[in-house]
Amino acid sequence: MKIEKTRLADALILTPDIFSDERGFFYESWNEAALEEQGFDQRFCQDNYSYSHTGVLRGLHYQVDKPQGKLISVFSGRIWDLIVDLRKSSATFGQHFSVELSDTNHKMLWVPPGFAHGFYVLGEQAAKVHYKCTDRYAPELERTIKWNDTDLAIGWPFANGIAPMISTRDQQGVEFSKADLFD
Repeated sequence: MKIEKTRLADALILTPDIFSDERGFFYESWNEAALEEQGFDQRFCQDNYSYSHTGVLRGLHYQVDKPQGKLISVFSGRIWDLIVDLRKSSATFGQHFSVELSDTNHKMLWVPPGFAHGFYVLGEQAAKVHYKCTDRYAPELERTIKWNDTDLAIGWPFANGIAPMISTRDQQGVEFSKADLFD
């Protein structure tokens, strides 16, 4: 497994070793011992799975009090995955980072606790997204920042300028300047 740092403090891209032949491919998506040897020693307690149609935007979500670290991967399709550092003590506070995750590049994004997370489904195929989480989902602690917040100025890669499909909850997200943040 290859681990790369991103420009945001503590956020990482993990890329597994792929073993391919005429039958297809195989890779380990998680190997605790091998990753611990490289300094990645996270413990996960919950796995989540989402299915989203082309053009769907989800986020920007996070939990306060019980922040979740998330390891994001895509089993089918392509997403533009985005994170925002919400930790006021971080050198990259308020900055965002994005990466394409797909069923062909097999990259995974490590979203540390204290970050907001969202994604947009690219291409013509729906996306099946997997999340390994370090803490349990607590709906009463979940928060949403507006996906189109002017302070964050995220340049979402919308297909042909078509507006994304967004849930009512995500449409009602708060502005970054009014969001609950982490110390």
